[in-house]
Amino acid sequence: MSGAMPTRWAILIDLDGTLVDSAPDIAAAANRMLAELGAPPLPTGTVRGFIGNGVAALVRRVLAATSCSRDTDPELALAVFHRHYTDCNGRHGTPYAGVLHGLATLRSLGYRLACVTNKPRAYTLPLLEMTGLSSHFNVVVCGDSTPAMKPDPAPLLSACRRLGAQAGECAMVGDSEVDVAAARAAGMPVYIVRHGYHGEAGLAALRCDAVIDSFNELPGLLCHARRPDVMASPGQETSIQAIMRGAGG
Repeated sequence: MSGAMPTRWAILIDLDGTLVDSAPDIAAAANRMLAELGAPPLPTGTVRGFIGNGVAALVRRVLAATSCSRDTDPELALAVFHRHYTDCNGRHGTPYAGVLHGLATLRSLGYRLACVTNKPRAYTLPLLEMTGLSSHFNVVVCGDSTPAMKPDPAPLLSACRRLGAQAGECAMVGDSEVDVAAARAAGMPVYIVRHGYHGEAGLAALRCDAVIDSFNELPGLLCHARRPDVMASPGQETSIQAIMRGAGG
C-alpha cells in the first residue's frame, strides 16, 4: 500500500456468491424439496438466480418456477427446504479462488472484517467453519441477526457498530443488487466481485463503485475510495484498477 493510510479500515463482505459458491448446496436442497413435493427438479443455474434475498424468498421463487406453486403451502415448503438444507449445507460449496488468501492479506494489513449475509445464522456459522473462513472475521451478521435483511441497511449498520466503526469508515463487498442497495442506504462504497450471483440483469446493471477480480485489489481501492454517492459507470473500471496498481495494492 506504499505507506498510504486507508480511508476505510473496516470491510463488510457478503457470503453466498461473494465468498463461497454455495449454489450447488442450495440447489441440491431445493431439488430435494421439490422431489418431496412431487415436482421435477430445477437446473442449478436457475436456482442460482434466486439466491440473495433470504431463504423464504428463494423457496417462493423455486415454487413459482415449478408446477406445484399453486397447490403447495409455502410455509410447508419452507420447512421441507430447511430440513434438507441442514443436510446439504457445505457439502458441495467451496470458497472462490483467492478468497482465503485475500482475506488473510487484508487481516495482515490491519483491516477488520465482518461477514454480512442474508443467510440464517444456523447455516452461516457452520458454512464459515466448514470452508475455513470463520477465523478471518471479527463479526458475523446473519439474516436473522437484525429485524430487517439487506437491502435494508440495518445489517450493515449493525456490523459497523460491532466493529466500532462509523459507516463512513467502512466499505461493502458483494455480488448482487441487494448488496449495492444496502451499501448505498448505509452511506458507504460498494465493490462487486466479478464472479457470483449478479441477478437477471447481470453484472453491467449493478451500479457499484468498482468491479473486482480479487480481494487483493481492495487495499489500493480503499486508499482512494470516493464519496459513496459517486457511482462508477462501467467504463470507469479500468481507470480504478490503474489507480490501485499505482498505489502498490
